[in-house]
Amino acid sequence: MTTFKLPDFTIPAPLTRLGNRLPQLPPTLALVTALNLALDRMIPREPLEMLIGKRFTIRVLDAGMTLRFSYSARGFRPLFDASKSDLTISARTRDFIALLAREEDPDTLFFDRRMAVEGDTDLGLLVKNTLDGIDLPRFDAARLAPAELLHRLRARLATPHGA
Repeated sequence: MTTFKLPDFTIPAPLTRLGNRLPQLPPTLALVTALNLALDRMIPREPLEMLIGKRFTIRVLDAGMTLRFSYSARGFRPLFDASKSDLTISARTRDFIALLAREEDPDTLFFDRRMAVEGDTDLGLLVKNTLDGIDLPRFDAARLAPAELLHRLRARLATPHGA
């Protein structure tokens, strides 16, 4: 299997403007649900104790998304107000996907000025080190390639239900 390299892309400005106008709660709920599903399975709670009560913002710049959430002893929760966050991380969609795919590391993105970290720098280092210590399954960006999506769709449609 060949290694897929995520192409460089930026979501077009008209879509960014649309994203800025859309409700931010659905993508925030998707994020906190994914994080909560990973708790205890892939993300141990112990290193996260220092995050309790902290407010986080993830800004996906080219998608016009601003995801606000916090962490408590019960897990991650969406925030419903725009109060100042303890830590804000901003980058393009492509760069966040590259992080998930482990194609890029946060230090490279930060020093290349493709990712901005604002707020409590100690908290930012704690989050980075905690994420670095998690053994996440490798995200395969090649599965998002149009040819691969079509191949999987055809295979699913060709498979009889219940088989």
